[in-house]
Amino acid sequence: MIALSLAEIASVVGGQTHDIPDPSAQVHGPVVIDSRQVKDGSLFAAFVGERVDGHDYADQAVRAGAVAVLAQRPVGVPAIVVEDVQTALGALARHVVRRLGATLVALTGSAGKTSTKDLIAQVLRSKAPTVFTPGSLNNEIGLPLTALTATEETKFLVLEMGARGIGHIRYLTDLTPPKIGLVLNVGSAHIGEFGGREQIAQAKGELVEALPAEGAAILNADDPLVRAMTSRTKAKVILFGESGEADVRAENVRLTDSGQPAFMLHTPSGASEVTMRLYGEHHVSNALAAAAVAHELGMSATEIATALSEAGSLSRWRMEVTERPDGVTIVNDAYNANPESMRAALRALAAMGKGRRTWAVLGKMAELGDEALAEHDAVGRLAVRLNVGKLVAVGGREASWLQLGAYNEGSWGEESVHVSDAQAAVDLLRSELRPGDVVLVKASRSVGLESVAQALLDAEGEVAAR
Repeated sequence: MIALSLAEIASVVGGQTHDIPDPSAQVHGPVVIDSRQVKDGSLFAAFVGERVDGHDYADQAVRAGAVAVLAQRPVGVPAIVVEDVQTALGALARHVVRRLGATLVALTGSAGKTSTKDLIAQVLRSKAPTVFTPGSLNNEIGLPLTALTATEETKFLVLEMGARGIGHIRYLTDLTPPKIGLVLNVGSAHIGEFGGREQIAQAKGELVEALPAEGAAILNADDPLVRAMTSRTKAKVILFGESGEADVRAENVRLTDSGQPAFMLHTPSGASEVTMRLYGEHHVSNALAAAAVAHELGMSATEIATALSEAGSLSRWRMEVTERPDGVTIVNDAYNANPESMRAALRALAAMGKGRRTWAVLGKMAELGDEALAEHDAVGRLAVRLNVGKLVAVGGREASWLQLGAYNEGSWGEESVHVSDAQAAVDLLRSELRPGDVVLVKASRSVGLESVAQALLDAEGEVAAR
């Protein structure tokens, strides 16, 4: 974080100083909400959670090196007291972003946000110092915390923006006004909360509405609901995709024998070949989105292609591929799931598993509302159509729908099995896996299926990660 005095921070957030002997003392370390993450020079933001009240850890935070606490009441140690810590955190982030003047890139979408954000960050940091959202901290707390890690050297700030309702992205863009806004897709994620894809499109489009006239809206030419957002922005529009009308597009898309995408990247400045380290054809669209951002920021096609070809996965449990010493390959994509990402992962598994026996260990896709039965059934059916060797559906009602979809698709579906929980899945796999098998593990985050992948890896001791 840039150095700010406690007096300046209090002024920015509209707070009152309490128990501060020296208002000129500077915060120069990170702003944190977990007292265990405090470093020398930090500002500790004390949130009141469902189970833990951060104010109870104020003394511990100061003893660990925090200069002061951002709090909603006096805490007996140096503090800036405000009415609402979340609002104050946002105000501080807005102040820092405007003061720095870094180019702010914001992105949203129903699927692929984190993977695309990681690609954008890796491409841009090959050009200049870049700060980006860690993992998927894309909400009203995670976004300002990320923005506050920027320093005077930061040239690009890449922020992922999530939404669970109309107005959420508008709120985030007010905190950190973007110059470049990217919308990846409009899918089924959180459709139960929004009520339909049109409502999701309305929420995602708030990003392009926030862009200045001198900014750029990066839109998916292959998604009609995203492409229609052209009319909702006063900024320049750049289209990406496989469509011939896209400004940044891919041609000759193919998968290597190991399931990694390769294609010819075309931008207005030229063309160059890309062979990615990531797995699955769905990463082509993510790569094109990153390429469109990089092109707008002045990078050549060759520079972009080189950076994309060198980029890896920065976030855990997203198509994380690990090979055990016995030749079994574990694909841990268990961070989250929705119908679009589930289909993409299954297609990647099919590509990776050519000539090998494949397993799809799948669980519930959350927040689908009235679409849940049909979507789980469709995923089970797709596993059969892709000739996945065996489906292991883990959990309760939704898992039974996955298994039933596979069973009803045809005779292969009899190879599918429904187990009650993660441990049952582990027991089954440990007894039946053989060298050369490929195992995909995927479900919504609440299911916790990453434990299945980890158990399968732990069982074999040391592994060689790709």
